[in-house]
Amino acid sequence: MPRIVQLLASPVHRYVGRPADGPAPAPPGELVSEIHVRAGLGIVGDRYFAKPAHRDASVTVIAQESLPPGVDLSQVRRNILTTGIAVDGLVGSVLILDSGHGPVSLRVRRPANPCAWMDATIGPGAWRALRGRGGVRCVPLTDGVLRVGPVEVRISREVTGERRSHPL
Repeated sequence: MPRIVQLLASPVHRYVGRPADGPAPAPPGELVSEIHVRAGLGIVGDRYFAKPAHRDASVTVIAQESLPPGVDLSQVRRNILTTGIAVDGLVGSVLILDSGHGPVSLRVRRPANPCAWMDATIGPGAWRALRGRGGVRCVPLTDGVLRVGPVEVRISREVTGERRSHPL
């Protein structure tokens, strides 16, 4: 059964400078049990919320299956950690998640490519290992709330001008 494993809404950008220097300390409370998503703006309280440069990539999603055991969102700096959803293959689709408070639609715009910081936060070789499995960058299409726990998943794909939706 698909699940939302973890959620992150961090008000600060911790990866500044050189990876060898390590990330800035995490602010308290960046891992949360629920997030509030706003259409076209992102996650309320997150560092990319309503930032014009990040409007088409304000929410990031990664599959737990892509990560080594014990690695969490504070290390990869994605917003939503799922299990049971192959998110890396969804570019161009709309990912619809419902954790019990109504559906939240996310247009999957592009891959969230890993960077050299992954070697510093996860361990040597992580940057290379996460290529093609670093998650996806999305723009929220609807307002809503997502919570940690079981999640209903639908994926909508446009096929020759028409939209088709199917559950995961």
